[in-house]
Amino acid sequence: MINNFYWLDIDWNNSEQTPTEKYQQFIRWAGNARGANPNAFDKITEWILEDANWTVDKLAENEKILMQGIITQFKKQTVQIRTWLKELEPHGVVNEAVWGALDVFEEELSGQPHDKKRLGEAVKRMFDDFVAMQNRDLRKQIAGDRTGPAGTDSVEFFGYINHLKNCDAAVQWALFMPQMVADQQKGFAIASFEYKTMPEMCFIGWECDDSTATSDGRNWLFDILDDLSEYKSGHDYDVVLIHHYGKGVDVDDGHAFWGRFFKKNTPVPNGFISFEFIPHFDDTPGLPFGSQFAFATFKGDNDSLHKEEGFDANAMYDVTRNTMLGQNITIPYPEKYWTAEVFLNGHRETSSAYMFSADYEAITGHGK
Repeated sequence: MINNFYWLDIDWNNSEQTPTEKYQQFIRWAGNARGANPNAFDKITEWILEDANWTVDKLAENEKILMQGIITQFKKQTVQIRTWLKELEPHGVVNEAVWGALDVFEEELSGQPHDKKRLGEAVKRMFDDFVAMQNRDLRKQIAGDRTGPAGTDSVEFFGYINHLKNCDAAVQWALFMPQMVADQQKGFAIASFEYKTMPEMCFIGWECDDSTATSDGRNWLFDILDDLSEYKSGHDYDVVLIHHYGKGVDVDDGHAFWGRFFKKNTPVPNGFISFEFIPHFDDTPGLPFGSQFAFATFKGDNDSLHKEEGFDANAMYDVTRNTMLGQNITIPYPEKYWTAEVFLNGHRETSSAYMFSADYEAITGHGK
């Protein structure tokens, strides 16, 4: 299980390498680790949840595996990453977002989970006296559930190992995502990128169907929304809002709605659907969603912007999301996850911007 992880493997003492070349080693390592580590963490989860592995005679060996073999190994690795990156920092090659990701990971590895309300006591019990791991309820809190190789599978309980998995990912994303984002922009480029926190809003729209498949077919819809101009939110573009009602993508395929964002308490026209967006939210799945988001606008070839081959959704979606991950901004998936394709010049023209749900504390720095 320990060897399933892709541990740091860098030739640091090569005096012929430039700082850029040394940093490229981190990028390559991080990409490889993202391919291996998600499944390795899921194997740990499975192992912890299997009762037969936790009889009295196996506790000493299990403590060596989990505490010394995995948690201590990650602690040593994060120290090494920080040390080497500090050497490179004066050369301007290091993505600054990696420091915050390392800070959070080191705190989790030291038994100080950020999710103290749900996991603080359980993690403390394990760190203080590993014999407590005989208790299955405790092990459930430590293990959590499998989240799959992409980290997007739905879970009933998000445990300590799940948090370690996310922290590991955040460090690696901060290292390789900026380069990936640059490589993905072929035939187009980011024109602007910002994070916005809006007041309470109300999205009003119509679920995408045959009647809204063409721009002519949508005229009636936006004519009605035009009559609500006195309730403009300040972010008044035509959009296609997509969300999963707070469920994982493995459970719900997603729902798409043509519409606009309006001020809260805007009267909803007959037959239209509305969703509430608020500035501060908890982790309760589903509505209301958060009114914090990344807002990216793009320029370049239209076909390149909307290319789907080689992307998880399309180019604009992937580049917006990956830019956020590279900046260590949390996406509130799945509980408050939503995106919106934005038509800056109205629904009759093609889209050239994207909105992507973001976590309030990650944007503002609160809670860090």
